[in-house]
Amino acid sequence: MWIGGVRVIVLDDENRMLMVCQHHEDRDIWMVPGGGIEEGESSLEAAVREVEEETGLDIEVQKLLWHVEEVSERGQRFVNFFLGEMTGGTLELGEDPEFDAEHQVLREVKFLSKEEIQALEHVYPGYLRDEVWHVLAGEDLGYDVFKEREKR
Repeated sequence: MWIGGVRVIVLDDENRMLMVCQHHEDRDIWMVPGGGIEEGESSLEAAVREVEEETGLDIEVQKLLWHVEEVSERGQRFVNFFLGEMTGGTLELGEDPEFDAEHQVLREVKFLSKEEIQALEHVYPGYLRDEVWHVLAGEDLGYDVFKEREKR
C-alpha cells in the first residue's frame, strides 16, 4: 500500500524560500513544510493544512513541481512537491500534532535565500539547493516532474 505525503515551496517577496528545521536522527535538517496526507484528504488539502500547522501561514497551491516515489524496505511512499503562494496568516513556529509537547521535532521556521540554503549542512531533499531555483526561474521547462528517491 502506498503512503502519501506533501511538501510545499513558498517564496516571499524577496525570493526567499520558506523552510522549517526539524530534528531527526540526532541532527537538524532543513526542509520545506509538509507531511503526511490524512485519511479522506487530497494532497492539495494536505499541503494547505501542513503549511498552516508548521508555519502559521495560509497558502494557495499553484502547481505540482515534483512527484517523488520511493519503493524500498521502508515501503512504498510518494511525496508531491507543490508550489504555493501565501494568502495570509502570521509566520510562527507551529507544532506537529503527531507529537506531544516534549517530543516536537520542529525547531525553527524562516525564509531563507538561495545562498543561505546552499550554505546549510543538512537540506532535504538536495535538489532544494540547486534544481528548484532553475525550475522556479522557468529555466527547466520540460523538466521531469517524476522522480525516484535515491536509495540510502
